[in-house]
Amino acid sequence: MDWSSGLLVLFWLSLSRIPEIYGYKIGVGIADITGPPAEVAFMGYANPEQKGGGLHLRQFSRAFIIEDGSSRMVFVSADCGMMGTFLRKEVLRRLQSKLGNLYTIDNVMLSGTHTHSTPGGFLMDLLFDLNSWGFVPETFEAYASGITRSILRAHGRMVQGDVQYSRGEIQMANINRSPTSYLRNPPEERARYASDVDKTFSQLKFFRKDGLPLGVITWFAVHPTSMNNTNKLVSSDNVGLASIMFEQRVNKEFTNLIGKGPFVAAFASSNLGDVSPNIAGPRCVLSGGPCDAYTSSCPDKKDKCIAFGPGRDMFESTHIIATRIMESAWDTWKSKGQLLNGKVSVVHQYVDMPSRNVPYRNPKTGEVRGCSPAMGYSFAAGTTDGPGAFSFKQGTTTTNPLWNALTDLLAEPTPELIACHAPKPILLATGLMNFPVQWQPAIVSTQLGQIGPIKIACVPGEFTTMSGRRLRKMLAEATAVSPEQVIVAGLCNTYSDYITTPEEYQAQRYEAASTIYGPYTLPIYINQYKALAGHLKYGTKPDPGPDPPESFSDLVSLLPPVIWDMAGWGKQFGDVISQPREEARPGETVSAVFVSGHPRNNFQTEGTYLTVEKLGKDDKWDVVATDANWETRFIWTRGSKILGTSTAEVRWDIPLETKPGMYRIRHFGHFKNFLSSITPYEGTSMPFKVSYFRWSDEELYDCMIWPAM
Repeated sequence: MDWSSGLLVLFWLSLSRIPEIYGYKIGVGIADITGPPAEVAFMGYANPEQKGGGLHLRQFSRAFIIEDGSSRMVFVSADCGMMGTFLRKEVLRRLQSKLGNLYTIDNVMLSGTHTHSTPGGFLMDLLFDLNSWGFVPETFEAYASGITRSILRAHGRMVQGDVQYSRGEIQMANINRSPTSYLRNPPEERARYASDVDKTFSQLKFFRKDGLPLGVITWFAVHPTSMNNTNKLVSSDNVGLASIMFEQRVNKEFTNLIGKGPFVAAFASSNLGDVSPNIAGPRCVLSGGPCDAYTSSCPDKKDKCIAFGPGRDMFESTHIIATRIMESAWDTWKSKGQLLNGKVSVVHQYVDMPSRNVPYRNPKTGEVRGCSPAMGYSFAAGTTDGPGAFSFKQGTTTTNPLWNALTDLLAEPTPELIACHAPKPILLATGLMNFPVQWQPAIVSTQLGQIGPIKIACVPGEFTTMSGRRLRKMLAEATAVSPEQVIVAGLCNTYSDYITTPEEYQAQRYEAASTIYGPYTLPIYINQYKALAGHLKYGTKPDPGPDPPESFSDLVSLLPPVIWDMAGWGKQFGDVISQPREEARPGETVSAVFVSGHPRNNFQTEGTYLTVEKLGKDDKWDVVATDANWETRFIWTRGSKILGTSTAEVRWDIPLETKPGMYRIRHFGHFKNFLSSITPYEGTSMPFKVSYFRWSDEELYDCMIWPAM
């Protein structure tokens, strides 16, 4: 025997027992994706009256790239309602036109934060675009170009670095909005958890090799619905504000230039399906009494069951929840996390959900199957975050002949479909509706990635709390890690509504009525992600699956374009028709009203509709706030549709830390003339004085009686 050869074999065997160590390259990027801030309906509450009338917080896309030397993964968290299959395809098409096949359908994850106060009309599935009068090309283009730009920026800033992983906890920021549904889950399963929502969060931290912080992603389960369905200002809501506050704390030189600093902080969505930020809970608005726990209805049919809190209005509630989320994430950020080593890899597969048969606890067949998409009656009832119209109630398991007659005109559900979805009473058989385009997707994107031991499940919808826990548990077992090392990234790549557990499905509250592939949607997804975990484990690539049908040529858009703008008799665009008062103090609000063009003429991408400026040295005006700052609001009002007149009010809530001095407000916009030529304009208010801060008796009294909740 050749002893030297034997020793060599033993040497290689010993090396195989040493964990693989990879050096990572990291890139982060941020870009403005703000969509049309006026006259386009918001995506989320499906309230036709909730159309944009201005801007409170800009929308951003935050991109993170991780490469191990041979493979890379992109994760994007975008301030929009959700992600759509064809929006993602368009982003990939634009990336590949610039960088070839470096970024593909396999390694790019796009996740929406799920804010309910941003423009809709970009998903190309008719049910989701109905509220915005069909497809809105302006929204689609703003999102596609902005997300692409954020990834390109991250790509251009790739450096050697380290990735750390941490876990933390946030209290008093979320509650379960369907607690009676959660109680349907087995008692022994519920006993494993301290709460009916996830209070913990996962955090990835990115550093340059020399220790310079580059960025952070925090996944926490909460609906961005602190801004309610009466809000008409574009807003990234609580998680978007948390991102801004985190970035301001690190990017100290860019505090007044939101989205311009080098450090990028994302608060991304997770299994938020049944999770509300309105922690004061639901009540009947008119009577002030409690709502029915099972139907979220009130004794008086004219009354509405709505959840509120913790603030006195939606703006204060948004700020409180954002602050609690951000501060907890900041505490975890400051502590050293687990340094990650190991491969970066991602697998992706499209799945035709209605055609899937998977093993499950079926006593007759041992298998269950998916259903063609359909929405139940309780879908129309809405949630305690935003109730629906008419007299629909959550928890409905029976049909109404009148509503059946109306919706059957669109598509009458077959006996097979009714049986498949039972006990859901079908209100809309969306899977049978294909005119002029499909109403809801049958084919969805599923994706699973890893960074060393950390697994990221990119899921195409809103998993409820227990659904997310079951997915984490299965993936942990399948990949030999702990459930705490599995991240559920929600509203990712495709939007296919909700995913409840089969037990929660029986209650038929809003989330269950919106679980569109039937009672066994979750077991089908768990089976699918288990298969993807096997591909990750063995380094194999699944077949791509069926390609979703594209329908760009059949899209319908009924949103009228901007025809023209007029300043009005004796006025010019940018004229100030209401000046701020001469003197104000921190804690007060000042405003100026300008003759305005239509904001849809130009979204001021990577710019602003307004600035607040302070007079500095050498008579130079320095920007202290833009329309991306929390303390400003841009409110647009159409005067006459026929004449095309409009005004823009700029409000500034003067922060308590504002330094005394002379300030002014400026407005920037564009107007369209009769020949459809678009021209920029600007306007500037008279200077006003901000004096030293002083407490009023009323404010001192408020501070003493208003407890932190």
